[in-house]
Amino acid sequence: MATQTTSPTVRSAAVVLRGGLASKRRREQIVKYVSLTILLVGLVVILFPLVWMISTSLKTRVEVAKFPPVWIPSVPQWENYPMALTGQNRFDVYFWNTMLYACGSMIGEALSCTLVAYGFGRLRAPGKNALFVLVLATMMLPGWVTLIPQYIVFARLGWIDTYLPLLVPKFFGSAYLIFLLRQFYKTLPKDYEEAALIDGANYLGIWWRIILPLSLPAIGAVAIMSFMYHYYDFGGPLIYINSQYNYPMSLGLQQFQAPFGGTAFHLLMAASLVTLLPPIVLFFVAQRYFIQGIVVSGVKG
Repeated sequence: MATQTTSPTVRSAAVVLRGGLASKRRREQIVKYVSLTILLVGLVVILFPLVWMISTSLKTRVEVAKFPPVWIPSVPQWENYPMALTGQNRFDVYFWNTMLYACGSMIGEALSCTLVAYGFGRLRAPGKNALFVLVLATMMLPGWVTLIPQYIVFARLGWIDTYLPLLVPKFFGSAYLIFLLRQFYKTLPKDYEEAALIDGANYLGIWWRIILPLSLPAIGAVAIMSFMYHYYDFGGPLIYINSQYNYPMSLGLQQFQAPFGGTAFHLLMAASLVTLLPPIVLFFVAQRYFIQGIVVSGVKG
């Protein structure tokens, strides 16, 4: 019966191969553990303010001022939430003012940017590219440069202390959102329009019946970005809104602050938590459309 022998060279090569594989596995494990450690540290850093906000919203005013800080309140003060929302600050009014501003701006920008982007992305016209560059150039102009002329115009129109200065300009488009939608429209095949034109459709009908249904994910992404920006907008309402009854939540939170250390932090944190709920709900409800829209609205062409 024949016996097989393995030469020393083959055995040494096998040992080197096993050692190399083991070394590679160790490196992969080290990278894995280091990555997990970094992610855990980042998670703690991100969640720490939220946990502290929740803890503070359930404390009494005395517990808020204690040092060292108290993480878990002795008796959770759930009444802080109705007190913050329905007290003298009228946070319920601030909420509806915010929804008016955010939803109105979202509708205005989604409608106007869709039409303008369709023209830049699909129609043929002399000087179209130069005009598009001019639209993009407005993104380089700081908003504070045009603030005083705009304020003078709106003051002469009698729009100060109303939401008209904040809502009406949104129906004239946003350069950034126009750019996103235009990039998406350029990815659609020309065959749809050519077939519709042969059938006798006009460009507005093509946009309404063909392009608009195909671009719903991109429009959804634009609408969500517009809503989130205006939901948290502070500068615009601060400039144009004067009366407390017209405040959005971004300005309403200021009403919980008082000079000389008199701020009711427990009520401020309770109200701040409530302001986080609508964007969180919106994100989870429209998450699929938002991610899909971001993908298809990527910079192409």
